[in-house]
Amino acid sequence: MIYIIIIVLLLFFLYMYLLAPSKPDAAKTSAFLNRNFAHRGFYTKDQSIAENTIQAFSRAAEAGYGIELDIRFSKDNQIVVFHDDTLARAANIDKPVDNFTYSELALMPLYGTDARMPLFQDVLTVINGRVPLIIELKAGKQNDELAKAAYEMLRQYTGPYCVESFDPRIIRWFKKNAPEIYRGQLACSVQTAANGTPKTLAFLASRCLLNCLSRPNFIAYELVKKPVSVRLAERLGAIPVCWTSHSSSDRSDNQMVIFEFYEPGPRF
Repeated sequence: MIYIIIIVLLLFFLYMYLLAPSKPDAAKTSAFLNRNFAHRGFYTKDQSIAENTIQAFSRAAEAGYGIELDIRFSKDNQIVVFHDDTLARAANIDKPVDNFTYSELALMPLYGTDARMPLFQDVLTVINGRVPLIIELKAGKQNDELAKAAYEMLRQYTGPYCVESFDPRIIRWFKKNAPEIYRGQLACSVQTAANGTPKTLAFLASRCLLNCLSRPNFIAYELVKKPVSVRLAERLGAIPVCWTSHSSSDRSDNQMVIFEFYEPGPRF
């Protein structure tokens, strides 16, 4: 019987080790809590104001919303603001973004509008600290290089920001090299995560059992019923964040809300 108890205790401590976040201090969270963040900027459902563009970000800042945005590399290692891996949805070009230099990308109209893909630096210049930013780093071939380049750029930025990614290795880079930055783990249901991801990895990611790699300060979880492990991580100190809200009733117990297609107040 004693051996069974020891094994159970060891498994419990392993579970807690895998799951535990890093509880942020008040200085890191003060600009972010109880705020609504416009998903990819305050864009419109018909993309007449296109997502992840200067127009969408300016509109969000003018309304007082925080902003969530996505960054990745172009072929020439310029940091661009764009969500998808390919240009198929935005520009009807079924090729990866990083097949093109920024000078080539800047010529491509997005979603049938006059808007163009912005550089990350240009977005930082336009926002200029007016509202807090949630910056998602998209995983790719150069995760560490993207994290380092973004950090070097952000060191010159005086406004409030935090970083997040679905890939815990990217967040681990910030834990190791820039622990002062408020950092978060993006996560979703195993069904969503399993899209192109090995099943075991999808399960671990959906349960936030890779927190041991990055010790996130917050967990930004898909708006579905959260697994017990995610709730436990929140009890252990991770700030609860949700994506993507389409109604003010989605707020629930989340302390930061990423929304689209409606107009909540800037704070709640």
